[in-house]
Amino acid sequence: MSEDNKYMQRCLELAKKGIQNVAPNPMVGCVIVHKGRIIGEGFHKKFGEAHAEVNAINSVKNTELLKESTLFVNLEPCSHHGKTPPCSDLIIENKIPKVVIGCQDIFEKVAGKGVEKLQNAGIDVKIGILDEESLNLNRRFFTFHQHKRPYIILKWAETIDGYIDIDRNDKETGISWITHPYLRIPVHKWRSEESGIIVGTKTALNDNPQLNTRLWKGQNPIRFLIDKQLKLPRSLYLFDGEIPTYIFTSESGIDKPNLTFIKIDFTKNIIPQMLEKMYDLGTLSLIVEGGRTIIQSFIEDDIWDEARVFVGNKTFGKGSKAPIIKKKMDSYHQFGEDRILYFRNRKQ
Repeated sequence: MSEDNKYMQRCLELAKKGIQNVAPNPMVGCVIVHKGRIIGEGFHKKFGEAHAEVNAINSVKNTELLKESTLFVNLEPCSHHGKTPPCSDLIIENKIPKVVIGCQDIFEKVAGKGVEKLQNAGIDVKIGILDEESLNLNRRFFTFHQHKRPYIILKWAETIDGYIDIDRNDKETGISWITHPYLRIPVHKWRSEESGIIVGTKTALNDNPQLNTRLWKGQNPIRFLIDKQLKLPRSLYLFDGEIPTYIFTSESGIDKPNLTFIKIDFTKNIIPQMLEKMYDLGTLSLIVEGGRTIIQSFIEDDIWDEARVFVGNKTFGKGSKAPIIKKKMDSYHQFGEDRILYFRNRKQ
């Protein structure tokens, strides 16, 4: 591994530490190197707070060394005033002579402008080091700005005979668990890493999910629910007001604290309508954790980016068939008798 790649890899490792707290901002890590030695590190810790470059520069004990150092960062430094001042200005003020960047920012207020500002100040700029890895790390951020929608992760569990749920009667409720209880922990970890989560009416009624991160320390995602005719009982956890929750419906509902009703047209495809509302809310990523109908709709519309499928060593014999995804599996993890299959939709 080249020296540039080594330091950029360290930037990526640092950047990942912000995954639970920086959305809708990207994850960014920064390393400052002086004559082959790291003298400063930092990452963007929380939305609205200091960026990676600021934290890295502030961590340098002898600031005189900055004039002879190289700054590595996985994403183009910002050049505009947002929640914080431009990082490119700070780099220029500290007379750092060389900057190495993983990939260019596509956000319209930054895209290319950060690099241009640095070059105009006489700084030697190198871009495209571990660019694929840098793009992949912030795939949520890039998808949000390129496609004007959240990054979409489909998630479900199915039996080895291909069922997502048991054969229910109208009054039968309760979760029909398919995998071992310990696999609920990664699900809650994933929730802490994404901006939003959605379920449909049947899942809400049958499973009464909380859609929170109670098994993992982290921020709860915004909850989204489809309730066309507002028939779901208000005793469900989704109406408890503990987490910001949005209800997509054809009816008029009365908003309450942490409970907002959004009218959409159910005579048309509801997915683009919901995603437009989520984009307006700044929802960077979305876990689709509903039943077969909603998940299969995203698949058929080809509006998804990842799928994470739990396969439990259990059979139902009959019931609700699992969604069908016609993509080659990227990878899988084995957990005892259960597996998690991972898919990527690389068309997006």
